[in-house]
Amino acid sequence: MAKAVKINHVALVVSNLEEACKFYENELGLEAIPAFLFDYPTAFFKFNEEQQLHLTEWEDEYSFRGHICVTVDDINEVFFRMKELGVIDITPWGKVRQLPDGAIQMFVRDPSGNLIELSSDPNAEIDPKIFEDELFKEGIYVSGRNDFRGYKSKDATLYHNK
Repeated sequence: MAKAVKINHVALVVSNLEEACKFYENELGLEAIPAFLFDYPTAFFKFNEEQQLHLTEWEDEYSFRGHICVTVDDINEVFFRMKELGVIDITPWGKVRQLPDGAIQMFVRDPSGNLIELSSDPNAEIDPKIFEDELFKEGIYVSGRNDFRGYKSKDATLYHNK
């Protein structure tokens, strides 16, 4: 049976392409690359040699909890910058947390309201000030739904190549 082998790109709908491009370029350090000659506003960005982010401007509805997760190279710098910008959103998935594998996770909103999970490498050195911040909470997110369906493990990780 054929199977999917990797994510090539993620496409996000934005309400203002120029604002979104500034956020992804200036705040997350993504490199703009040429997009196809579509007849609508769009921009492509390179995460690495194999993965891209595609932004496209439409007047669509945005998901409250749906998100993409992006690994950042310096979670400390990114945390304090996102806090300064006021874009950390604790409403859908709770406060900034350290996952059992050691990775820090936080959720931010881009200028169009798309939810982006920002994650550190599990072995990243974490600034102790993050653990003392009012936006941080110990333990994984608890919804209170008590519905334990799915594939779960105490050894779960976001990083399967480690």
